[in-house]
Amino acid sequence: MTQVWLITGSGSGLGRHIAEAALAAGHCVLATAREVRALDALVERYGPRVRTAALDVRDEAQGVAAVRAAIAAFGRLDVLVNNAGYGDARPFEQIPSEDFRAVVETCLFGVVNLSRAALPLMRAQRSGHIIQISSVGGRITRPGNSSYFAAKWAVGGFTECLAQEAAPFGVAVTALEPGGMQTNWGKRAHGQGVALLPDYEPSVGAFNRMLEDYWGHENGDPAKVAQVVLKLAAAAQLPPHILLGSDAFAYARQAEQERAELADRWQALSVSIDRAASGPVPELAGLADPGPT
Repeated sequence: MTQVWLITGSGSGLGRHIAEAALAAGHCVLATAREVRALDALVERYGPRVRTAALDVRDEAQGVAAVRAAIAAFGRLDVLVNNAGYGDARPFEQIPSEDFRAVVETCLFGVVNLSRAALPLMRAQRSGHIIQISSVGGRITRPGNSSYFAAKWAVGGFTECLAQEAAPFGVAVTALEPGGMQTNWGKRAHGQGVALLPDYEPSVGAFNRMLEDYWGHENGDPAKVAQVVLKLAAAAQLPPHILLGSDAFAYARQAEQERAELADRWQALSVSIDRAASGPVPELAGLADPGPT
């Protein structure tokens, strides 16, 4: 069945791959980007099955207008792909508040804005898919990129809640959490060119240098991710989170194991605040990480 898609961040990278995959499969697409000229080639190739719109996902009114444009062009909306996003790899202390807020506004509130605009229509249709392009960074953290990690962790929680609320109406909501992919995202996220404070060189600096060596060698194929998105958009039910890539799977499982071990180590303190608990709150000395043996 032909579907109507709305895809944010369609001008390049993974969003472009998803738009092209949906169009190649015969679907209709409202492709959006902040610079609409980046979408001209899609129109030239696919003609009336693609419409374009300039969209800054931080602007709630523009999100509503994009959904309305999809309805005006194609009569319905079946799939929303929230893909737009970027990062800022500087240490938290060196990110001005307006820059931190801008990343969160794009990566989190962009998702919220478009989901809010699309959900009433999908609820009325009793069908639809909302697919958030999140990141394994919604399950783990590393030094630097604090605004991006904060936003992606929030996207994960928002998606889990929205999935439960929307499921009774036949609307599936999921967050895809890929690892590294061969797009230009990493270079843009780590390209601020700001000199780090010396104290952050061993942590943020070392990690950023590792990433620079990794660019061009990422495991993930964005064309394959786009094919996954196509399959998910045809499924009736989806889990709230799906990891993509062997690196994402390994990193997430390792992080989950480490969190479980920490929870077990600090369990005595955790349960000590119950009204029914006997004895005083335990001393911390016996709970802290004993370190390597």
